[in-house]
Amino acid sequence: MSYELDVVSLITKLYDQLSDAERKIAALILDDLNFAAHASISELAQKSNVSEATITRFARSMNCKNVRDLKLRLAQSLAVGQRFITDVKTEPGGIHSIYETIKSALDYNAQLVTSDIIDSAVVMLTNARQIFIFGVGGGSTVMAQECQHRLFRLGFAATAYCDPMLMRMAAATIDNNDVVICLSLGGYSPDVVAAAEIARAYSAQTIAITPVDSPLGKAVDLVVPMEPMETDYIFKPSASRYVMMAAIDVLATELAIKNKRKSREKLRRLKHNLDIYKHGSDRLPLGD
Repeated sequence: MSYELDVVSLITKLYDQLSDAERKIAALILDDLNFAAHASISELAQKSNVSEATITRFARSMNCKNVRDLKLRLAQSLAVGQRFITDVKTEPGGIHSIYETIKSALDYNAQLVTSDIIDSAVVMLTNARQIFIFGVGGGSTVMAQECQHRLFRLGFAATAYCDPMLMRMAAATIDNNDVVICLSLGGYSPDVVAAAEIARAYSAQTIAITPVDSPLGKAVDLVVPMEPMETDYIFKPSASRYVMMAAIDVLATELAIKNKRKSREKLRRLKHNLDIYKHGSDRLPLGD
């Protein structure tokens, strides 16, 4: 399957190769994509100070059938959000604003998670023969591995899968006494949704840390809810990563408390062997 560049990327790529008249049109489009997507051909020609025939030639040079096709593709590019195309007035308030954004996201999401939800998840995980953790993409891949690292040290058989094919394969081998934890910051990952549906088809219990009303939230048995709370400032990494990590920590902590004797012994063994290896302070993080 071949991949075709979206029209904004193509205009940017070819900009230096365009004629002077075509550059005027390209500049107009890149400066005001919303106007370009909705303006008539005469309005485009007037504002860019070129002829209507030049607008038509420009559309064809961008691999569009005609000006109408060009405007349709511009509208499709516009759908990703104006903040990714033009400068947004929202500016960061310095280094400490990064911390404040994370804190605000954590404070808001802490109100969404109830004891009943966590207790239900802990019961499912406590009785699991094995725990599968699914997550793809930058943030969820790392969080899936983090979840595995939180659970195996408590003595639970936990394995993280971040490859779409391996997730499907693992889901297909599942039994009704296994539990799947699905991770998605937005809840729209088709690979994770598909793997969750396969797991449920084989009677496994499924938990997701994701927005409740998302496709993933609707595909699992239990949702530990979260809301991303994204802003218009696109240059700062998403604070949602910390929200998901906090939810994982809550699950791991409550799971450890529910299984105190088992957890204490596993953690004691870890500490004993790490101290032999590292010879560090008694208060060093446990294997992090």
